[in-house]
Amino acid sequence: MHKEPRVTDYPDGISAIDTEYVRPMLDASHLIVRDGRAAFVDTGTSHSVPLLLAALDKKGLPTEAVDYVLVTHVHLDHAGGAGQLIAALPRATAVLHPRGAPHMVDPTRLIEGSIQVYGEAAFHELYGQIRPIPEDRIRTVEDGDTLSLGGTKLEFLHTEGHARHHYCIVDHKTDGIFSGDSFGLSYRDLDTDRGEFIFPTTTPVQFDPEAAVATVDRLMSLTPSAIYLTHYSRVLDLGRLAQDLKRDVRAYADMALAVGPGDEEALEARLREYLYGRLDAHGCDPDPAWREEIVGADIRLNAQGLGVWLSRQASARPADNRTRRNLR
Repeated sequence: MHKEPRVTDYPDGISAIDTEYVRPMLDASHLIVRDGRAAFVDTGTSHSVPLLLAALDKKGLPTEAVDYVLVTHVHLDHAGGAGQLIAALPRATAVLHPRGAPHMVDPTRLIEGSIQVYGEAAFHELYGQIRPIPEDRIRTVEDGDTLSLGGTKLEFLHTEGHARHHYCIVDHKTDGIFSGDSFGLSYRDLDTDRGEFIFPTTTPVQFDPEAAVATVDRLMSLTPSAIYLTHYSRVLDLGRLAQDLKRDVRAYADMALAVGPGDEEALEARLREYLYGRLDAHGCDPDPAWREEIVGADIRLNAQGLGVWLSRQASARPADNRTRRNLR
């Protein structure tokens, strides 16, 4: 018997389903239901798919009601279960960024890259079997393309910074945005009486701080009513969070440039000190073991991603000053 899914319902047919990736409330798949038609936004891993199908059943929706599996980008905590989910949804189309689609048809490079980051044993424990998606079940979307879901217009925006194969989805019924990782990470564990807490994700291998800041500005220019993050779900205090996020991206880039390439351990230490200072100011639990559980893995992955970005900067050292200027 499958575990009961943890579902958070919002107005206008939007729900967050906990994919149970790593720990509770780290990774969400969102379900949008409009006039009896449905779409999933991100899927979690192959281990998550039974939870998504159980959530669908809990809402009284047949698998035939799902028109789309919208994959914001092909990192495996967002897309690892997409192939298995598509196989269970007879009428659904997987909607992908043109740069991401080939990796879902043949996920070999995704698997190899993830094993390099996590190690083989951890990869299999985290992600299980990555099932390819048949090419005829995939649709790619360009920047500004739209699809209709039960009469609601969904608009797709190409959003670089976190990954070059990333898009965000604007829900024109609510003016909400499904941001994948383009609007950072905001775990509900870190909410305090000061509100929501946010910080960047700079994971390998395509982080670009200038593009990340530009993406935040682009999303905010649409005056969204809410933003739904994969990690973790709805945030509302968007003006403050956008400023915090852009400040952190700039600080991360400055720290990386100051440390220089090749010293990931020193960079990780500086990221931890910086983030813990922000957690202190936000009134979060000071227990270091709890903080490590909630943000430790992100700090390590962010240091790796910044290291990859530094390696791209190293061959053009005069670009450092240009990068610093453009991030202001």
